Amino acid sequence: MTDQNTVDIPTRKSRPFIGEEFELKRWEDVEPFFENLKTREINSEEDLRQWLSDRSEIESYLSENFAWRYIRQTCDTANQGLINALQFFITEIQPKLAEYGNALDKKVVENPFLDKLTEPGYAITLRGMKKAIEIFREENIPLITEMQTEERRYGAIAGAMTVTLDGEEMTLQKASDRLQSTDRTIREEAWRAIAGRRYEDHETLDELLNKLVTLRDQVGKNAGFDNYRDYMFAAMGRFDYTKQDCFNFHDSVKKAVVPLLNDMATARKEALHVDELRPWDAKVDPKGLPPLKPFQTGEELLDKTIRCFSRLDPFLGDCLRIMKTMKHLDLESRKGKAPGGYNYPLDEIGVPFIFMNATSNLRDLVTLLHEGGHAVHSLVTRDLTLNSFKHTPAEVAELASMSMELITMDFWDEFFENETDLKRAKIQHLESIIETLPWVATIDKFQHWMYENPDHTPEQRTEAWTGIYEAFADSITDWSELEKFKQYIWQRQLHIYEVPFYYIEYGIAQLGAIGVWKNYRENPAQGLQGYLDALKLGYTATIGEIYQAANISFDFSEQNITELMQFVRNELAELKK
Repeated sequence: MTDQNTVDIPTRKSRPFIGEEFELKRWEDVEPFFENLKTREINSEEDLRQWLSDRSEIESYLSENFAWRYIRQTCDTANQGLINALQFFITEIQPKLAEYGNALDKKVVENPFLDKLTEPGYAITLRGMKKAIEIFREENIPLITEMQTEERRYGAIAGAMTVTLDGEEMTLQKASDRLQSTDRTIREEAWRAIAGRRYEDHETLDELLNKLVTLRDQVGKNAGFDNYRDYMFAAMGRFDYTKQDCFNFHDSVKKAVVPLLNDMATARKEALHVDELRPWDAKVDPKGLPPLKPFQTGEELLDKTIRCFSRLDPFLGDCLRIMKTMKHLDLESRKGKAPGGYNYPLDEIGVPFIFMNATSNLRDLVTLLHEGGHAVHSLVTRDLTLNSFKHTPAEVAELASMSMELITMDFWDEFFENETDLKRAKIQHLESIIETLPWVATIDKFQHWMYENPDHTPEQRTEAWTGIYEAFADSITDWSELEKFKQYIWQRQLHIYEVPFYYIEYGIAQLGAIGVWKNYRENPAQGLQGYLDALKLGYTATIGEIYQAANISFDFSEQNITELMQFVRNELAELKK
């Protein structure tokens, strides 16, 4: 195992095109490079390869420049200087990049030497370029800029939310730890405080979404689509499945998974000996045991995760050691920090940044395992030839992260010395997977409805949400006198605001991850190798081919989901013996 002090720290590749000391201060600094690419003659295969390399270099620089602006602003949402720095890039740089991007894509797809590029990856990149050209409209540039500006408001609104419990002001993430308290009064107080605080801003968040839906619908219509959903399927490069496949996923989950939610809720109600199961009863240990505390501080969480990864494979531990040495992590929850968690790729250095809001619970542990899977993905693809080869669709990216949650489970004793606690942690995580699939179907179906009906009123949206939510939720939990909170649960899902239609990927990848874990269970060495083989492909193959490399199926059918759920149920039954 590599010692932290001797781990090799990667360095960025040289910048022969833009220069080692290049620094972006204004658009005029970068424009000459794009003019060069736009006007440069390409008279041979060698010229074309060099041109693609140069474009990749400048785009990697700009991608990382934007990434750091985003990372710093989410780490401190109240800092006006950081807000301005991010806003500068969104308003001054991105619109011009969009114009040049379209011109450069056209230059590539019209080049007579394209058929010489036969290595894996080029065909995937080219189909993406062709689709981007097809949907590009100059009149959408200012609309997309305005959309991105409005989307950033969500993080600021949510990041400012705090509650005061027992005289202590705390973030909603920290307050939610109390939902695991064995004292039902404490749970109810925390749940009502969190739900009430969110509800305070429900009109503001409703208005924000109204504006976003209107802008997005116009973008889709401008590009010649019936609605924004159809536009986004093109913009996100969904070449390997259709909206009908999404509907099939919804139906399959409803049939194969929702009954399991009712079974779990019934068992929970009986174990807690309550007359009615209420929303604040969902996270407490059903046997009345205290909440699991796998770590106390962010540093302890990281060190234990490094050891966990290292036992799975020393290389995986080194991935996180590199990030720790480079200070590419911000793990602990604090006031003024944006909600959620992410792994942000840094395209020049190739070592990503992990952001999250850890307090001390099991969910936080799983979040770091999840984002650590993304990080490994970034590091195993950092040496691929072009930047476009490294950026996988989310169905593949989330396969990397969700699989890591499961294949590390054999080493969770790093976090739990007590065998009972270790089993509890595994049971809770596997049950959360059963809960995840219906929630993904709920959010995805809701987004389809919103953009199929872009002129809907907030009241119609509330009615649609309630119907969809109830179709995918358990029917045991009692929401009496809490209906106003249930109507706005969707507002906690940042994807609806910041990355529309990016959510079903979690469901697709969750199915794939169960398949990876099943393979690992049957043969650890082969299972792990298949997982890494799939990740190393980056985006040089189709989604189906990448899943095939991991020896799993890309399949949303009721039969496949039922079989995978049976595997999870069997594992749960074994843990509960």
